[in-house]
Amino acid sequence: MSDTPPDHLAVNPRSPFHDAAALERGVGVRFNGIERDDVEEYSVSEGWIRVQAGKARDRRGNPMTLKIKGAVEPYFLELKNA
Repeated sequence: MSDTPPDHLAVNPRSPFHDAAALERGVGVRFNGIERDDVEEYSVSEGWIRVQAGKARDRRGNPMTLKIKGAVEPYFLELKNA
């Protein structure tokens, strides 16, 4: 696997942009210079992230999300050897 995270990544396994190998390795997201740990999906080329909107759910039980536009910088988390 390369050292660059995917351009588009989703946490939801039903999404076509879900990549289990990248998520298992650990992906962090810096959005507009701030570390975010609540990102459900992101796209670097389009410049947006999706975050959960509180505890609201849609009629299928999926979390409601908000699309926020800005500068997206994904990176792989460093695995510590203990």
